[in-house]
Amino acid sequence: PLPEAWELEGPAQYLSCSQDCALLDRDLQCCSRDLLEPLFTYVCALSFQETNEQKLFKIASELLHTEKAYVARLNLLDQEFCAKLMEEANKGTFPVDIVKNIFSNISSIHAFHSQFLLPDLEKRMGEWDSKPRIGDILQKLTPFLKMYAEYVKNFDKAMELLKQWTDRSPQFKAIIQEIQSQEVCGCLTLQHHMLEPVQRVPRYEMLLKDYLKKLPQDDPDRRDAERSLEIIGTAATHSNSAIRKSENLKKLLEIYEMLGEEEDIVNPSNEFIKEGHILKLAARNTSAMERYLFLFNNMLLYCVPKFSLGGPKYTVRTRIGIDGMKVLETINEDYPHTFQVSGKERTLELQASSEQDKADWIKAFQATIEIFQQKNESFKNALKDVDEVSKAELGKRAPRWIRDNEVTMCMKCKESFNAITRRRHHCRACGYVVCWKCSDYKAPLEYDGNKMNKVCKDCHCILTGEAIAEGKKKGILEIEAGQFADSSIMCGFLQHSEKSKIWQKCWCVIPEKESLVLYLYGAPQDVKAQCTIPLVGYSVDDTTRPTDPPASFRISQSKSTHNFAAESEELKQRWLKVIRVAVTGEIPERPETNGSSVSDNNNTEEASTDNT
Repeated sequence: PLPEAWELEGPAQYLSCSQDCALLDRDLQCCSRDLLEPLFTYVCALSFQETNEQKLFKIASELLHTEKAYVARLNLLDQEFCAKLMEEANKGTFPVDIVKNIFSNISSIHAFHSQFLLPDLEKRMGEWDSKPRIGDILQKLTPFLKMYAEYVKNFDKAMELLKQWTDRSPQFKAIIQEIQSQEVCGCLTLQHHMLEPVQRVPRYEMLLKDYLKKLPQDDPDRRDAERSLEIIGTAATHSNSAIRKSENLKKLLEIYEMLGEEEDIVNPSNEFIKEGHILKLAARNTSAMERYLFLFNNMLLYCVPKFSLGGPKYTVRTRIGIDGMKVLETINEDYPHTFQVSGKERTLELQASSEQDKADWIKAFQATIEIFQQKNESFKNALKDVDEVSKAELGKRAPRWIRDNEVTMCMKCKESFNAITRRRHHCRACGYVVCWKCSDYKAPLEYDGNKMNKVCKDCHCILTGEAIAEGKKKGILEIEAGQFADSSIMCGFLQHSEKSKIWQKCWCVIPEKESLVLYLYGAPQDVKAQCTIPLVGYSVDDTTRPTDPPASFRISQSKSTHNFAAESEELKQRWLKVIRVAVTGEIPERPETNGSSVSDNNNTEEASTDNT
């Protein structure tokens, strides 16, 4: 039989009245399974039902938990990356201002969160039972979030400087890599960590909106919470556009790492569109080879997958520009779902995994090409609409300025504009919109009382009668690595360490025209060498030392010592054969392997047309 309290009041009242566990146990044992099921259902509902108060506590706890993690990330940026780079900069290795411009006001942001917001949140969560509210804390401190505007506005410039100095300074790069290798970095790059402050303010906005949804209308914390949301919303406005840029930048960084950090794609003007596996149909036979595509707003990277234990890795086989690109649907009896991508650099016949995949790729290509053409069209239209000043009137009559939004690229060199490295300027003589490189000239203009004004290169030539050299003669370091691609005695990757410094991977070249000089580049397409080594007079030592990596050798002269390490003993011997001749002042010959002359160390991939 059912207990009396159960019959009269129901299971809830019965449970609340049952103070004696022994009597409760006795009553339940007397009930059949059918009678116990309603009670069991009720108890389960009580167990899983989350009250509104619990939801508010959960949101506040999440805010505290994420704040602790965020402060740890700020500490990493401020006390590790920034502090160690500043310490090295104070030695004169690289400019102090570069470090300041990269990290902006990160120290102020770190101090605010670690010394004020986080301690207040921790204290409040400790007394939540008596003060279940967070709106008052946020309302008091959120005005300080306006400091994020400075960091967010500086973000693009910071990314550009970071890339420039990582390429330019080995010491700068070594410090960053050393910190990135630590466990606290979680296998993420400095760029990834620097995204956190950009994304943090919108995170506060999202949590506070959720908090207000659960907060009763008459709750005393509601007024403070609403005021906090209003202030945070204003600060988040500065971050939202930067977040879109940062998400694109984050993707570019991921692709950069997947490509072995050898392709220069991390640029604010590059916009990621689409990626995916694809099959490439060979031109001479019926084979299909696995390839991978990365589509951007201005180019297509056609890649080959390569084996890697640390995630997907690819080697770029061809870079095809969107300018002049065409996409055609093709019919192949042996291979379904095929289409053709034709560019100035190369034409590819590709096979998608399905008809839908094919349609998605064609749509992405067509949309990208259309947007690119529209931007080019705006540039051409601007040129057509210019009320050009004749040469006879140049400088005598004020020109009509082309509006900034009418062009997307410099009207002289046709390089795309961006907010940081290539901004818009106007020539005061012709009115064209040009970049800083093309407007770095001045000439007197008669219509402005013969005052000196900023003009473009062409107008400067006309107005002054002076011919401008195409550029100063390149220094020995400013020879592009690509110029040696087909005219080198030996080229390829080697590990390099000068004296006892950190080992760095370098692209090493001994060109035919300067066969007694070893050029060291950061990558095969770099436009400037990191250093050059005139080999004549150096001594060569290939004895094995326990502290050196395998297949290593050294060249030294006076107090200068350069350590190198090849990928194999065979490659080491081929390099030594060339260098030992060069140090004597004799012209070395290309080393031969398997009866054929080679100009690389097998780090560069060779393939026939069918296999690419």
